[in-house]
Amino acid sequence: MRGSLSKLIRRPQAIGVAAFLVSCGAIAGFVRYSRRPPPTATYRVTRGEFLDVLQLRGQLRAMKSVDINAPANVGMLQILSIANDGAHVKAGDVISQFDPSKAKQDLAQDNSTLKSALADIDQARAQALLTEEQDTTAVMKARFDVQTARINAGEKEILSQIDGAEAELKLADAQQTLNQAEAKLKSDRLSDRATIADKVDASRKARYDVERASQALAAMTLRSPAAGMITLVPVWHNGGVGPFKAGEQAWSGAPIAEIPYAASLRVTTRVDETERGRLAVGQPVTVQVDAIDNRQFTGKVVKIGTIATEDYSAGWPIPRNFDVQIVLHQTDQRLKPGMTVQVTVIVDRVPNAISLPAQASFLRSGETVAYVWDGSAFRARPIQIARRSRDRILIAGGLRAGDLVALNDPTATE
Repeated sequence: MRGSLSKLIRRPQAIGVAAFLVSCGAIAGFVRYSRRPPPTATYRVTRGEFLDVLQLRGQLRAMKSVDINAPANVGMLQILSIANDGAHVKAGDVISQFDPSKAKQDLAQDNSTLKSALADIDQARAQALLTEEQDTTAVMKARFDVQTARINAGEKEILSQIDGAEAELKLADAQQTLNQAEAKLKSDRLSDRATIADKVDASRKARYDVERASQALAAMTLRSPAAGMITLVPVWHNGGVGPFKAGEQAWSGAPIAEIPYAASLRVTTRVDETERGRLAVGQPVTVQVDAIDNRQFTGKVVKIGTIATEDYSAGWPIPRNFDVQIVLHQTDQRLKPGMTVQVTVIVDRVPNAISLPAQASFLRSGETVAYVWDGSAFRARPIQIARRSRDRILIAGGLRAGDLVALNDPTATE
């Protein structure tokens, strides 16, 4: 009986212990449930520097370059070979080779014309010398005849009146013949000099044509005037825009290539009127060149246009915006004009700021909220946005450091 009594005394204690253990388990379960992990991706709010940036698209351009054009005044040209775009060359290296057939033909014809012109000069001079000798002989003979007639006329005192008169007539005839011979000598000299001068002028023109044809033949080989990197120039031809290729035809003076001065490379971009006021000369930028993905460049704004111009590359309707130039702080042999870039302009820096990824803000009932995790559920909390920059927002109020906010709308998953 004593054993039964002891069992009855221990049974309430066991029941109490069991009840206590059950309540402890329930409390632990509640705590675990109330502190369960958030059901969606989150972001822990911290304080740090907020960068207000402006992103623009642009391209590299050379402000100064050496232009390389096809030869002028030679008609259409057949391109036999052309350097690769972006090739590095030294002064004197061949850039392009044109078909020299016509230039060689023109040079041969001009050389033949020059040879004929020089022969004409020699012939004209020989003829002038012969005429000079003939005219001089005629003058000398006429002078002799005049002297003879003068002597005979001087003897008229001892001659009859008829013979004296005849002697006077012969003297007059001889004098007239002399005058004509001297006049012919003078006239032939002038004529021969004019003829020779014309022949010399013709030879000068023929020599000029030969020199020009020689230069045209030499110009069939375009050589680099300086060391640098070749940039083929895109032009409208064959129904499209692009650089010339081997086998195509180019017109006289057509732009073929250019060698940009590396120091003159600039990033050029355009900004609309609403964003222009946020830019200032000297602002730091970062530049990512699309074709060079393993390096980022830094630079600064050096020029902002003061007059808006139409940007025909931006589609329709054609906007009016402002030109912006940026100088890079670094150089790279891979940089060349025409490369497209992504420009990030650092407009302002806000220290010790609270900011969020833009995707962590949501519009609910007309106000902007963030969903803050309280340990068991997300609670919508109104927030005030001071400014937006790229993919982040600067928070003016509503959040504090340490808050855990949802990156996706949690109400969409409930």
